[in-house]
Amino acid sequence: MTERLLSVVVKVTVLVGGVGGARFLLGVQHLLGLGQFAGGQSQDHSLSAVVNVGDDAWMFGVRICPDLDTCMYTLGGGIDPERGWGHRNETWHAKEELAAYGVQPDWFGLGDRDLATHLVRSQMLRAGYPLSEVTEALCKRWSPGATLLPASDDRSETHVVITDPETGERKAIHFQEWWVRYRAQVPTHSFAFVGTDKATAGPGVTDAIASADVVLVAPSNPVVSIGSILAIPGIRGALRSTSARVIGYSPIVAGKPLRGMADECLSVIGVASTSEAVGGYYGPRSGVGILDGWLVHEGDTAEIAGVDVRSVPLLMKDPATTAEMVCAGLDLAGLKP
Repeated sequence: MTERLLSVVVKVTVLVGGVGGARFLLGVQHLLGLGQFAGGQSQDHSLSAVVNVGDDAWMFGVRICPDLDTCMYTLGGGIDPERGWGHRNETWHAKEELAAYGVQPDWFGLGDRDLATHLVRSQMLRAGYPLSEVTEALCKRWSPGATLLPASDDRSETHVVITDPETGERKAIHFQEWWVRYRAQVPTHSFAFVGTDKATAGPGVTDAIASADVVLVAPSNPVVSIGSILAIPGIRGALRSTSARVIGYSPIVAGKPLRGMADECLSVIGVASTSEAVGGYYGPRSGVGILDGWLVHEGDTAEIAGVDVRSVPLLMKDPATTAEMVCAGLDLAGLKP
């Protein structure tokens, strides 16, 4: 089925964040013969990725964009294969020297190779270039075989309201501190998207959604990855008005998320860690939500009024296996060979 779908020219747009989302993009490329899987095949297919910027932060005087970089490195062949983030063959001399100086935050470390990316980005941002243009320039070095679109050029950061373990008082901290420093293991009350109310969708984002043949919602964290994207004004509206079918992938397998802290995040907002609950959280496009179709892991079930649900294997073991997941999504969208 994968090979037959390659004969159908498709324009795919994916909402994505995190390590799992980047690996999902590899599966899309494998199916369509793009990027490192091109191998002389037709390049008529296209892939655009609307990437979460809620994790972005200024640290050590540089702008860090974890999800954009993870997608760029993964698709460009430079990702660390074991960690799933950062450069392969990384060294940590700068981190060690910063620690020796006592520079804060001491809970966040930058690899030496990764630091170069952040330095270039920060120089360009300070020179007045928007994040979308900076990302395009950085991608020229990596040739990711996809158009990586920051969800917004504006500040739209995810912050977390916690009970401070030292003072016992409530305070808001950046998502990076919540996850990297505390590993989400502190009393957590809510999430806040700082700056989002004044943000707009990044250049090309709504066009990529409107002009797509299919829009796929990757099995990324539904709260702080996909949720952060949906919080940006204009994006949810674009998803609800596009003529393309919007197909989502459950991040829940065997009752728990495969990676990250999705269950902790879902618990905070009162959503169960089940495929049915997450699909209901996104909601049907026939109502006030965004989904036309919802793929759950084999053996799992979900009943969501107004949403076509299908059960298929959702373990992303490698790009070829992930391509079969993507193939199932295109089929559910009605894009048959």
